[in-house]
Amino acid sequence: MIKLAHSELIVLLLSISTMLIISRIFAELGKRWKLPVVMGELIVGIILGPTILGMLYPDIFGYLFPKTGNIPIALDGIFSLSVIMLLFVAGMEVQLSQVLKQGKVAVYTSMFSMVIPFFTGFAVAWFFPEIFSISNEPGPKLLFALFFGTALSISALPVIARILMDMNLFKTNIGMVIIASAMFNDLIGWLIFSWILSMTNQIHSDTLSIGYTIFYIIGFGLFMLTIGKKIIDKTLPWMQTKLSWPGGVLSISLGICLLSAAFTEAINIHAILGAFIAGIAFGDSVHLREEAREIIHQFVTNFFAPLFFVSIGLKVNFIENFDPVIVAIVLVLAFVGKVLGATIGARIGGMSKNQSLAVGFGMNARGAMEIILGTLALNAGLISKPIFVALVIMALVTSITSGPLMKKFID
Repeated sequence: MIKLAHSELIVLLLSISTMLIISRIFAELGKRWKLPVVMGELIVGIILGPTILGMLYPDIFGYLFPKTGNIPIALDGIFSLSVIMLLFVAGMEVQLSQVLKQGKVAVYTSMFSMVIPFFTGFAVAWFFPEIFSISNEPGPKLLFALFFGTALSISALPVIARILMDMNLFKTNIGMVIIASAMFNDLIGWLIFSWILSMTNQIHSDTLSIGYTIFYIIGFGLFMLTIGKKIIDKTLPWMQTKLSWPGGVLSISLGICLLSAAFTEAINIHAILGAFIAGIAFGDSVHLREEAREIIHQFVTNFFAPLFFVSIGLKVNFIENFDPVIVAIVLVLAFVGKVLGATIGARIGGMSKNQSLAVGFGMNARGAMEIILGTLALNAGLISKPIFVALVIMALVTSITSGPLMKKFID
């Protein structure tokens, strides 16, 4: 059995402690300027990553974050677990009844914030493939155009959830509209992207078809939010009185979170969606004690969340593969398409002008989803490194600016 060597364990512990301590320092500094905590964590990732530390002190960077061996595998597992835990906590904060009340506005917001950026991105990639150094042959051009449109149309649930929590907007009407819209947004986006990947023959032969994926995810969501939620409601009082407190509830709730995440990952929808749905089912229960909710929330947001957001900046050197033209095009299309689409949808749904703009900028955060999409696309040969860098920069810029721009339009 492969295991971490003595020296590797030391490096792993040093890496995690460095990320946690420095991200906390930057998060506290950011609070003085009333900036979202996530902004400080994203900046720390850039500082500790190949862009700054890797350029100035390559030996230290190579020691803390090696590219070979068992440490990268261990860190990748920790980062994946971090985003899953973050989405579980975000789901626990959702009041399902309040989300359902946003029905019309959430549907319009989600639809327009998906359709407009998708078609603008698709059109630019289809008619001007030479800008991205993409072959003009119909096959490769179509795959890239579909991917580019999808990448521009999704949002990032982890980043959006963290920003809304930091701004105390999560349980407000605006927060619920943004979360509900982003959830549907990402579900549709991942379904489209899984289909695109299947067209590249990069998915294993035993992978489910898109039809089965849709069937299973709808069935899973309906089960967890109806029958599953009733089972949780009936068993929570027993767990909280008969099992060790609070360990019993924490173990079972987190275990179900991971099972749900494993299920959605198995059907080619990212694991975070399963964790998010499980979080909704648990958090919406009237029998869940506030102390248990707070323990999970504090642990995840102060341990797992910083690790995940710092990891975003560790993935790429922004200088070596920086193409200003591609970056500018991606940024403009991302802001215009997403903000315009979400704003129009929210306005049609009945929100005020300022509220609609707040929703538009709130939906604009891309973060984790963009980087995950970009990484998979890079591995599948759909995009080049300069395009990947542009997508990561876009993810960081939209995530950093989302909170401050939302503040300007909050009534």
